[in-house]
Amino acid sequence: MVEYKQKDHYNMDDFREIIGILRHPGGCPWDMEQDHLSIRRNLLEETYELLEGIEQNNLELMQEELGDVLMQVLFHTSIEEDAGHFDLDDVADYACKKLIYRHPHVFGAVQVSGAQQVLSNWDELKRKEKHQSSYTDTLNAVARTLPATWRAEKLQKKAAKANFEWPDISGAVGKMEEELSEVKAALKEGNPSHISEEIGDLLFAAVNLARWAGVDPEFALNEANEKFIRRFAGTEQRLEGDMAEHSMEEQLAAYQAAKHEEETT
Repeated sequence: MVEYKQKDHYNMDDFREIIGILRHPGGCPWDMEQDHLSIRRNLLEETYELLEGIEQNNLELMQEELGDVLMQVLFHTSIEEDAGHFDLDDVADYACKKLIYRHPHVFGAVQVSGAQQVLSNWDELKRKEKHQSSYTDTLNAVARTLPATWRAEKLQKKAAKANFEWPDISGAVGKMEEELSEVKAALKEGNPSHISEEIGDLLFAAVNLARWAGVDPEFALNEANEKFIRRFAGTEQRLEGDMAEHSMEEQLAAYQAAKHEEETT
């Protein structure tokens, strides 16, 4: 058993120390067995739970989940500190230097006219920092671990900086229609890999349309997910007995009734 001082209020030094205790002999057997790969999903899950707190404007949940995200940062850093590669101060040093470098309008003599120029300067400084000599380099630098809709949106935004862009939203709408027709053709053809390819193109086009409309595609899809759950629940409530024993026609009628009720209340 490890004795640790009881306090009314712990701070970052305590947080770092507790992580160190857990990861070293005498600590937690599970924590001592973990490496970057074994806990990589934890970081993603904690981040999504934090996003839920943000979307709900739940401050208590945000405080809790920020702590869980920070715990993952400390855990990963502790692994590398043991290996002699870097510690938390090195992580902070890297971040501080990057922030100072990318904010010359704050920490230097550069003058900006507003937020848009700040973003433009940031992108240019980032390209220099990452030694990206072409627009393709900027696309390849977009993390492949991002949710697919966000990655598609980011790729499209970076391509647009090269003026690879429709002149207006009608082009995005037309592309959606084109891709849908190609999906229909692939379905008639019946080749699974071709169907997958064309559905992927349709989803990519849908993300582009969302971007043009100023809509976050991930948020929009999550809203659609929640709406489907509500309407499905309303459908099931309207059907007697086991829903699965009802015909598709009965289920659709009940679904439309649930949809109508939601839209008119």
